[in-house]
Amino acid sequence: MVNKSKILVVVPARSGSKGLLDKNIKLFDNEPLVVRAIKQAYEIFEPKQVFLSTDSQNYLKIVKNNTNFKYNYLRPKKIAKDNSTNKDYLLDIIDYSENTLGLKFSWILILQCTSPLRKKTHIIEAIDSIEDKLDMVTSVHLTDSNPYYLHRLINKENNLVPLFAEKFTRRQDSPLVYELNGLFHLINISSLKKKNIEDFKNVKPVIIDKKYSIDIDDNLDFIIAEKLNEFIKYETF
Repeated sequence: MVNKSKILVVVPARSGSKGLLDKNIKLFDNEPLVVRAIKQAYEIFEPKQVFLSTDSQNYLKIVKNNTNFKYNYLRPKKIAKDNSTNKDYLLDIIDYSENTLGLKFSWILILQCTSPLRKKTHIIEAIDSIEDKLDMVTSVHLTDSNPYYLHRLINKENNLVPLFAEKFTRRQDSPLVYELNGLFHLINISSLKKKNIEDFKNVKPVIIDKKYSIDIDDNLDFIIAEKLNEFIKYETF
C-alpha cells in the first residue's frame, strides 16, 4: 500500500456544462457539489494535497468561501474546452504542484464533483488497492444493461444484429460486465506521463455497489441522486 501522502488529489470542476448548467456548483444536500467533494478529500488527506482544477474564478471563490482551500490555481482556457482531454488538465495540475509549489507526488486521485454519493470508505479502499506495477485503480459497478444479452447494432439492411458472436438466451448465462462509474480514478503519475489513459494495461477495478454509483450529467440524474441520498446518507461503516 502506498503512503497516502504520496497522492495528489484533484477535484475537476470545469464550467460550461451542457446537460445541467453549472452542475458542479449546484446545491446538493445544502452545499455546492464542488464543495462537497473538496470537504470529502479533506477528511482523508492533508490540505496541501488537495487541488481544484477549474477554469472559473467564481467556482474557486465558492470553494474558498466554504472551506479552508488556499490555492489560486486556475485551469488554462486552452485545456478547458469541450475537446480537452483528462490527461491535459491532469498533467497541468501535476506541473503546477511540482514546479510552482515544489510538491512531488507518485499518484493522482480524481474525485469528481458529480459523484456525490461516494463514501470515504470507497476512497480508502482505492488507496489500499494500489500496487507499484499498476497504471490505475478505478471504480466500477456491475452493469444492468449487459451488452452480451441486450445490446444490438443496426446493420446496413436496417436489421438488429448482436454485438458479439456468442449467443445467450438467458441473462444469467451472460458474462458479467462491469461499468466505469467515475467515483474515482487513482492514476500512477509515472504511467500518465508516458502514455494515454486509454492505453493503460494494468488497471485494477474496485467494485462499488450501484446505489453509490450515480454520475450527475443532467437534471434527471440529479433528482435520482437526491432521492438515493435520502436513503443512504445516514449509513454507517
